[in-house]
Amino acid sequence: MAEHGGQGGQILDTRLGDALSERYLAYAMSTIMSRSLPDVRDGLKPVHRRLIYAMAQLRLDPTAGFKKCARVVGDVIGKYHPHGDVAVYEALVRLAQDFAVRYPLVEGQGNFGSIDGDNAAAMRYTEARLTIAAQALLAGIDEDAVDFRQTYDGEDSEPVVLPAAFPNLLANGAAGIAVGMATSIPPHNAAELCAAALVLVRRPDAPLSALLAVMPGPDFPTGGIVVEDAAAIAQAYETGRGGFRLRARWEKEEGRFGTWQIVVTEIPYQVQKSRLIEQIAELMEAKKLPLLGDIRDESTEEVRLVLEPKSRGVEPEVLMETLFRATALESRFPLNMNVLGADRVPSVLGLRSVLRAWLDHRHEVLERRSRHRLAAIDRRVEILEGFLAVYLNLDEVIRIIREEDDAKAGLIATFALTETQAEAVLNMRLRSLRRLEEIEIRAEHGKLIEEGAALRALLGDETLRWKRIATEIEATRKAFGAGRLGARRTTLATAPAPVVLDQIVAIEREPLTVLLSRQGWVRALRGHGLDREALKFKEGDDLAHLVECSTTDRLCLFGSAGRAFTLRAADLPRGRGDGQPIRVISALGSEESVVAVFTLTESGRRLVAAGSGRGLLVRDADLVAEKRTGRQVLNLRDGETAALCIPAIGDHVAVLGDNRRLLVFPIDALPELSRGAGVALQKYKDGGLRLAAVFTLADGLDWNGRRRLPADLAPWLGKRADPGKPAPSWMLRNR
Repeated sequence: MAEHGGQGGQILDTRLGDALSERYLAYAMSTIMSRSLPDVRDGLKPVHRRLIYAMAQLRLDPTAGFKKCARVVGDVIGKYHPHGDVAVYEALVRLAQDFAVRYPLVEGQGNFGSIDGDNAAAMRYTEARLTIAAQALLAGIDEDAVDFRQTYDGEDSEPVVLPAAFPNLLANGAAGIAVGMATSIPPHNAAELCAAALVLVRRPDAPLSALLAVMPGPDFPTGGIVVEDAAAIAQAYETGRGGFRLRARWEKEEGRFGTWQIVVTEIPYQVQKSRLIEQIAELMEAKKLPLLGDIRDESTEEVRLVLEPKSRGVEPEVLMETLFRATALESRFPLNMNVLGADRVPSVLGLRSVLRAWLDHRHEVLERRSRHRLAAIDRRVEILEGFLAVYLNLDEVIRIIREEDDAKAGLIATFALTETQAEAVLNMRLRSLRRLEEIEIRAEHGKLIEEGAALRALLGDETLRWKRIATEIEATRKAFGAGRLGARRTTLATAPAPVVLDQIVAIEREPLTVLLSRQGWVRALRGHGLDREALKFKEGDDLAHLVECSTTDRLCLFGSAGRAFTLRAADLPRGRGDGQPIRVISALGSEESVVAVFTLTESGRRLVAAGSGRGLLVRDADLVAEKRTGRQVLNLRDGETAALCIPAIGDHVAVLGDNRRLLVFPIDALPELSRGAGVALQKYKDGGLRLAAVFTLADGLDWNGRRRLPADLAPWLGKRADPGKPAPSWMLRNR
């Protein structure tokens, strides 16, 4: 590749690969350093820093009037940031949007866009000034608090970083994509950040847990609910990488005649409301949201999205779960705290390191401002001492000025003044010669001497400096922790229990009664409390199992081969006909019979046992079968069959064998397994298990419609696997 020299017309041969590498590296470094990554000290990118500094130079403080944004953008691109005006104005607009930044740095007047995604008006129509947060970022900038550098054309100077009395990086967050790296930092609550910083000031070795105790997570400007696990949040802040699940805030509003609707009042951060509504409408049209009937936008300045269910029988939680899974009502905000350090080197930092960097910057700013102020005091004290020296002989001063050719030299020689003092005396106004002025000078001199001594003590003692920093941070915490601006907007909730999408399929929650006949025909009828005498079956068939449930329930069918099958109540055949064979719906074997049918619950537990008398406890969660072929729960030996599957609610088990002997023993003696052969419930010489029941001993045993008290059962209390004793007559009656 040929390169032309600038003045001499020299041509150099360069390898294309080398030239591309050099230019691409320069581009990458420019992107990383000057465009995409924020500085860890003030949390600003160059364009934002230049905007704030330019507005400060225009005297656009919070108490001043507004100026046209076009004027601000013109100053920025003309003096500090030689880039396009559109990009600079977009950066200015974002700093003024209270739904985009947690603590706006610019106060806008005019149309600055909306949460619907509307664009701001042209810069010639809008006006702006700085906010108190921006003012805090600039505090001390005229007191040599930070370094300055020349602007791009060398005609002016700009700050390398702002003093940053406000924790802007974490308070407002940042996002950017550079070459080969990116950053994504969510907003946080400034008062909580200050509290965490104070923890570090008082305990420099404080662990992350101490910081998270006062700053538990992000605080988004649009509110919402963070549903991330606490351990995952801690891990993210420890490493600087992770993410947060953010959900919309909603509530159920009751209507007339039993109707209700969902009202969404807060949507996830950076989600455009209009686009969210379009997305939900598109999914409704595609019939991918079967539970949702309608959506309306009733928002004014506050968000209010109204969601109407297709039927009032739908559970609100189920409806919202389908929306969270399918729409932007739930989003994930990534955490990647990739920032430029004080040495301008990009790195990914954890929460503790970011706060430490901000505190170290505040310490440096305090030292520099103190030295600057001390130097100003020393200069003023020198001048005041010169004034006091000449006040004792004003007549001689006047004579020297009137008669001497070199008045300055005469003053220096006569009163032993420095050149600075002599110059100040010569420039003194005549009105300053009055006695009152001398008193004021002596008072000012005393105050400055006292302030200078305090500054020298401060600069000489690091402990005093950190106390001063703690006082400043506490003042910042109070300033930004009060009122509507300071109140936390995002709620931190526990992570929701995982929900299998297959469970959220019910079109409507309504009562059902499931019927299973002796010949294996199953059907579901609407309602509960059916008249059993009125139920009709095929000729020669009869009712075997009846279960009252709802359309959103899952049923367990436990077979004689020890397998559990899962059926969804909503999928069972409806109507007054005979239904369908159970073996068509499940893979129940032709030789298998149904031992039990029941509704699965989250906390339920069952006692399952074989006819030989071996049994175990199993939770409902372990009876769920994802496949049609079912799940083997009770392992059977040759010739054995499953005899029972009953609820295990209580603290004792009563077992009756074919040998007409009864045994009662504590349920704790049985193992709880997800699958197994079980242990012996009762010892038999002949026959096997006939009946069993689980009950609470203190309440007694309900048998044949009559409750038997603990005293009635005392003779049969024993250990598991004992033979038991002959059963009482009341137990054998009608059995």
